[in-house]
Amino acid sequence: MSTRWDDNQPIYWQLRERTVAAIIDGTLAEGEALPSVRQVAVDFQVNPLTVSKAYQSLVDDNLVEKRRGVGMFVRSGARRQLLESEREHFLNEEWPRLAEKIRQLGLSLEELIELERKRRRESA
Repeated sequence: MSTRWDDNQPIYWQLRERTVAAIIDGTLAEGEALPSVRQVAVDFQVNPLTVSKAYQSLVDDNLVEKRRGVGMFVRSGARRQLLESEREHFLNEEWPRLAEKIRQLGLSLEELIELERKRRRESA
């Protein structure tokens, strides 16, 4: 993982978002333990309290559970819950801006589909 931080967002939130992305893409499976607070703090050279705050936000959102003396684990159903909320966020927040930009640029659906097909062929 990259250790570059966006100065426009708190580091704890960026750590949280990296963990969310790992759950969504399956890097962190349901039932799997999250890396320890200490390990993440060392790996990313951040304060352990920052990591704890990120993990606590995941607990608060019912995505991760604490097991006393054992660690933190991805809850069953976390991936599905995240996919639903991320899709909703995309459709309600990001898509309207993208659709407007597409309209402003005069792009057609056919052009976009063809560009995506070409991109996929080139990356295969």
